[in-house]
Amino acid sequence: VEAVEVAPPPGQPAAHWRLLTSHQVADAADARRIVGFYRERWVIEQLFRTMKTKGFDVEALRLAEGGPFEKLVAASLVAAVTVLQLVRERDGAAKRPLEDAFDADDQPVLEAVTASLEGKTARQKNPHPKGSLAYVAWVFARLGGWTGYYGKPGPVVMLHGLVQFHAIKHGWDIRNV
Repeated sequence: VEAVEVAPPPGQPAAHWRLLTSHQVADAADARRIVGFYRERWVIEQLFRTMKTKGFDVEALRLAEGGPFEKLVAASLVAAVTVLQLVRERDGAAKRPLEDAFDADDQPVLEAVTASLEGKTARQKNPHPKGSLAYVAWVFARLGGWTGYYGKPGPVVMLHGLVQFHAIKHGWDIRNV
């Protein structure tokens, strides 16, 4: 499949891709589908980055083959997908509910954590609706070290926030024991 960008940004050369595929390409719709696959490659690269050195560091695991190793990698994969869901929904564009990745029971904990993270200015407040995955992403980004002022939080920040949240949630769950 050969694809050329129709309207590149001013002063930039048009992107020109030649994609090899094992999928059948019979018409323009098939070609667009293949280009769509290629456009999603960054998501897969981010997933592997989160699984490997910048996240769960599964390559450093020294467990015997089979059984425990594969289960740990599978659990890490589930968590890495959750991290990427948070990154993709950090702006709230898809308007996904928090139940896409978390339990509805997490909402009270998230609200309590949000109250402790929000500042006095509008920019320091969680701008997303309660119950949305974007609301969760804002909380995890702040827990992961994002200040709210510079750049957008990526997978590493979201992962750190996820780890912090699990510790907080554990404390929340045992508070009345």
